[in-house]
Amino acid sequence: MFHKYLFKDKHIVLDINSGAVHVIDKIVFDILDIYEGDNKNEVFSVLSNEYSKDEISEAISELDYLKSQGLLFSDDVYISNKAKDPVVKAICLHVAHDCNMNCKYCFGSQGSFEGIRELMSLDTGIAAIDFLIKNSGKRRNLEVDFFGGEPLMNFDVIKEIVSYGRKVEMNNNKKIRFTITTNGILLDDEKINYINDNMENVILSIDGRLEVNDKMRRTWNDKGTYELIINNYEKFINKRNDGLYYIRGTFTKENLDFSEDVKHLINKGFKNVSIEPVVVKDHEDYAIKIEHLDAILNEYEKLSDLYINNAKNNQMFDFFHFNIDLEQGPCVFKRISGCGAGTEYMAVAPNGDLYPCHQFVGNNGLKIGSVYDVDYSNELYDIFNNAHIYNKEKCRTCWAKFYCSGGCHANAYHMNGNMLEPYEIGCEMEKKRIECAIGIKAVLSK
Repeated sequence: MFHKYLFKDKHIVLDINSGAVHVIDKIVFDILDIYEGDNKNEVFSVLSNEYSKDEISEAISELDYLKSQGLLFSDDVYISNKAKDPVVKAICLHVAHDCNMNCKYCFGSQGSFEGIRELMSLDTGIAAIDFLIKNSGKRRNLEVDFFGGEPLMNFDVIKEIVSYGRKVEMNNNKKIRFTITTNGILLDDEKINYINDNMENVILSIDGRLEVNDKMRRTWNDKGTYELIINNYEKFINKRNDGLYYIRGTFTKENLDFSEDVKHLINKGFKNVSIEPVVVKDHEDYAIKIEHLDAILNEYEKLSDLYINNAKNNQMFDFFHFNIDLEQGPCVFKRISGCGAGTEYMAVAPNGDLYPCHQFVGNNGLKIGSVYDVDYSNELYDIFNNAHIYNKEKCRTCWAKFYCSGGCHANAYHMNGNMLEPYEIGCEMEKKRIECAIGIKAVLSK
């Protein structure tokens, strides 16, 4: 199984099962449409008007060699290798089911997650850390993400949870990586300094240009938020030094030219940017629909050009979706099953209830339990553990399956009512991003 495509002037072929990537000559690219390993005469017949016999023979020899080395037409050796240990390695702490913004597209019901507005208590935060430590098995490196709503509305509790985590990690031979996602309104010097000292990654939410951001990201008195946060973010990254952060935006039908938002953010000095598609049902007036796909895929082409041009001019930036590991770095289980939602990753509501991930919080049909449970047992484990690419019909024959790992469970569930049926529009965007990411590496490696 392979996938081939043209990126700029590069002919690229991916061997799906081995993960090998080849930049090849046009003749090899053309032969791949015909070549089956034992049909050389057919290849000569079809391509004899375009290439000489010696050229075709040399190209076939190259393909034969790649095949013999397991770098092309390789077998799927992972299909029976799907088990993983039932340990928890990461939790998303919803320290605030409340928000000081009223974003139009918010999947969390403007912070409440369709429940009551509340803040997590320190006791619940401590219980969540204890739960993570207790259920992490032999895993040493753990992660805790502070999330909301707007987590900085509960800043004092965040500091106490971090302090407690630092104490218990040493006693249990663990290392906790703390991260936070914020809308930036409450970022002041105190919080900036604390976050830079204690958070290993920070997500800063803004959609890009003023008019784009303020169309969706509003205050509760219906004012735009761009001017409230942009200076806070600029101050933050100026103090961040080499610390990891991402400026994270959302694009909708209202800004299908989202490459311009990436440009805007880069010009503002932000070097780590992520712009994500909104995922909502078609009845929403800002929804992304099938008819928008061509425009969106073209935007990723524009972003590829921007990335390449900036790199050649020593003005590098990091676009999250163009990060790709061609060494097949993530373990096989991650490539098969994805993010680990519902198995090794969970979200904790302010009252301590456990859900498979932050996008499932508030769905009582998918509640796993509570951090206060004395005898914790994840009855949903098998459901999420089995939601892997070999149980998703559309994924089995998809060339991108080992890169996207079957896509987002929550997007599939919310859009199709079934975690085993991937979100089609998301699939098409992801395949384009993968092609661009690999193509960029091919162009810049010459």
